[in-house]
Parts: sequence; C-alpha cells; structure tokens
Amino acid sequence: MTATPPTPPSAPDNQGTSTRPYLVRALHDWCTDNGFTPYLAVFVDSSVQVPTEYVKNNEIVLNVGFEATSGLKLGNDFIEFKARFGGVAREIVVPVDHVVAIYARENGQGMAFPMPSNAPEEASAGTPLAPDSGGTGAERPIRGLRLARTETPSEPPPAPPAPSADATDGDEPPPPPRPALKRVK
Repeated sequence: MTATPPTPPSAPDNQGTSTRPYLVRALHDWCTDNGFTPYLAVFVDSSVQVPTEYVKNNEIVLNVGFEATSGLKLGNDFIEFKARFGGVAREIVVPVDHVVAIYARENGQGMAFPMPSNAPEEASAGTPLAPDSGGTGAERPIRGLRLARTETPSEPPPAPPAPSADATDGDEPPPPPRPALKRVK
C-alpha cells in the first residue's frame, strides 16, 4: 500500500495565489529599509477609492511611505491607508491587482506589473506596462522594464514662470513632473 501525498490547495489551473501582494510588500520594505520613498502607480476604475481630482488618464501615483500614510495595511487583496490630499484626510482603498508599479521615488528602481484583466483595452493600449502575456494575467516582472525619472533628483526644480498680467491669485502652479516608465532593451 503506497501513500500519496496530499494535494495542496491552489487557485484554478494550479497557478497558486497571486505573487503581486508579496512583491509589493517586499519592495515596500526594501524602499523603507534603504531610506527611499515607496510610490505606487495604480490603475483607477470604479473599484479604487482615491481622490478622483488627482487621477490622470485612469492612473494615480501614491506615496505609500510611513511618513505620508496612517494605518497602512498592505494586504493580499487590498492596500488600505489614510493620507492627506490638499490638507484633507482621505481614506484610500486600492485592490492589489490594480497596482501597476511600485518604485522608489529617489532612483526609480522597482517593479512593474500587468494591467488588471478588467482594464479597458484603450486604457492599456498605450502603456508600456501592458504585457504580452497571451491573456493569462499572470503576475511576473516585465523583463527589460526600468523605471526612470523624468528629472534628476540632484537638479534643482525649474523656476516657475513669471506671473503674467492676466494671472489671478487663484491660479495654482502646475504639479511637478511625474516619474515616467519606459522599456529598456
């Protein structure tokens, strides 16, 4: 009589659970341990709870450092925390599968992930984050993708333009440039 080992529980097709939440936590720890500021790039749809006034092209970049958040929970299904936007405390809830990148603000090092499987095709068509995965939706590092900043941290920010005669007191300066993601071959 031969005993057969028990079959471990797994997701359909024996793929196991998603690696994305584990990698997000690991890179968050790496950023924190090295004194870097962890940023999340998030694909935004109706399942994401963020201040919509800061969403551009269905994406928002969030500072998830301990200094910028309160009650940060990096769970397997959701990332939850409180943060201040324009001086107002907001509750943030992000499904982990909507995280498309986590990286260090200071040097752009990090990891990108495929867009969520429910993302509309036009939202993912122009992004370098959309994988050639054949529709499997498997989370894996996209080889050759390097996160790069659009400016060098050691350079001072450009001087704001001089106010014009028709400027009003209510005008706000444009936001600083955001880090860009590009493929390196």
